[in-house]
Amino acid sequence: MQTSEHDFARRATLRVRGNKFEDFTPGRKFDHHWGRTITQSENTLFSTLTLHFNPHYYNVEYARAHDHPDTPVNPMLVFNTVFGLSVEDLSEGGGPFLGIEELTFHQPVYPGDTLTARSTVVDRRESTSHANMGIVTWHTEGFNKNGERVIDFRRSNLVRMREQKA
Repeated sequence: MQTSEHDFARRATLRVRGNKFEDFTPGRKFDHHWGRTITQSENTLFSTLTLHFNPHYYNVEYARAHDHPDTPVNPMLVFNTVFGLSVEDLSEGGGPFLGIEELTFHQPVYPGDTLTARSTVVDRRESTSHANMGIVTWHTEGFNKNGERVIDFRRSNLVRMREQKA
């Protein structure tokens, strides 16, 4: 028996995911899920695909000549990974991304490091230009396998409100 696309669509249920504006009270902390290990191949591929041809990120002898024990992970891959770890808790519910501020790379990350992330709600306010939405700002920190902070930044998003106003 064949199943048509229509049958699948009829049985599919929309699941609302993510937190709403009201869930983000200033001071609330989110320890984001299990983390992610960065491999050398990811580092090389990311650097190549983003046309980031700095030999530190793909030439181990060059990196060692500049006092690194191995090729450091491209900082933008570190940023994207830590940012990505926070999405499920912070912005999966939808709403436009508004920007990053105060981005700081504290120390290099090396292939084999597992990154974890934690975010704290810094501020929230209702939007004056988008009905039923608010602006939330979080401070996100990324840590290596030794629990040392390697990156931190503030990010803001428009976030939908649970209670819709008329």
